[in-house]
Amino acid sequence: MLAALAERDARGATAAIYEEIRRLWGVPYVSSMQRHLATRPGWLEWVWASVGPAFAGGQAQTAAWSAVERLEAPRLSPIPRDAFRVWGVDAAAERTVAAVCAGFVRVSPVNLVLAGLLRRLLDGERPAGPARATAPWTPPLTLAAPPAPVDPAALDAAGRGVLLSLGGTVDGQPFVPGLYRILAGWPAFLAHLATVLRPCLADPATQAACRQVNEAIDLVVPGIFASLPPLAERPPMPARVEFPGVLAALDAYQRTSPEMVVVGRMVGRALPPAD
Repeated sequence: MLAALAERDARGATAAIYEEIRRLWGVPYVSSMQRHLATRPGWLEWVWASVGPAFAGGQAQTAAWSAVERLEAPRLSPIPRDAFRVWGVDAAAERTVAAVCAGFVRVSPVNLVLAGLLRRLLDGERPAGPARATAPWTPPLTLAAPPAPVDPAALDAAGRGVLLSLGGTVDGQPFVPGLYRILAGWPAFLAHLATVLRPCLADPATQAACRQVNEAIDLVVPGIFASLPPLAERPPMPARVEFPGVLAALDAYQRTSPEMVVVGRMVGRALPPAD
C-alpha cells in the first residue's frame, strides 16, 4: 500500500492538522492522501499552511460538494436484504455500509479540491489573494466512525485477490482505495461488489460520470486558488526533488477519488431501504 502515517501515530503539528481535517471535512478520519503527505518530512505542514485557509472558511468544501451535487451515477441492481444476511452482513453492519458510502461521497470531492490546489503550487503558480482572517464557518456534523480498513496482507489468497482486483499501483506499489478496503471486512459482500463493479467500471457511462466529477472540480479550483493568501515563508516549500513522487500520488487520487464518489453513490443507492 502507499505509505501513510496512521492517525494513532501522529504527533505535534501533524496531529493538530489531522484534527483540523477531521473537523472541517466532517468525517472522523483522515484520508490516505493527507496521511501519505505526512510521511514526507515537512510536506503536510507546508500544504496545510498554503491551502488550509480555503478549508478553514469552508469555501473549498462548499464548492466541492456543490460541484458534484447533481452527478448522475449509473445504478446497480438493488441488493436484497436476504442476500446481505447470507453474506454475513447484519442490520447494524448494513447501516455501517451505508454510512461508509456516504463518507466517501462527502470526503472525496474535498480531497480532489485539495489535490487541485496543491498541483497548481507544484506547477509554479502562486496565489495572491487578500491576507485576511477567515470568516467563521460551521462544518457539517461529523459522520459515524467507519471500521478500520482491512490490510490486504491479513486476508487469505482469495480475499486478497478480490480486494486487489479493485485497485491499481502507485510508484510500483499496490494501491486499493479506502472504500474497498473497509468493505473487505465483509468478504462475501466485497466479492459480490467486485463481480458487478469491474464490468461496470469499464462501462462508458461510469467512466463518463468519473470524468464529470473531475471536470466539475476543475471548474471550481481556479477561483479557490485565486482567493488564497500569498505563501508564507514558513514552513518552507519542500525540495523539488520530491515533486515527481507527490505528483504521482496526486495522479492516483485524481483517478480513484472520482471513482469513490461514483461508486459510493452507486452502492449507497443499491442498499435495501432503511428499516
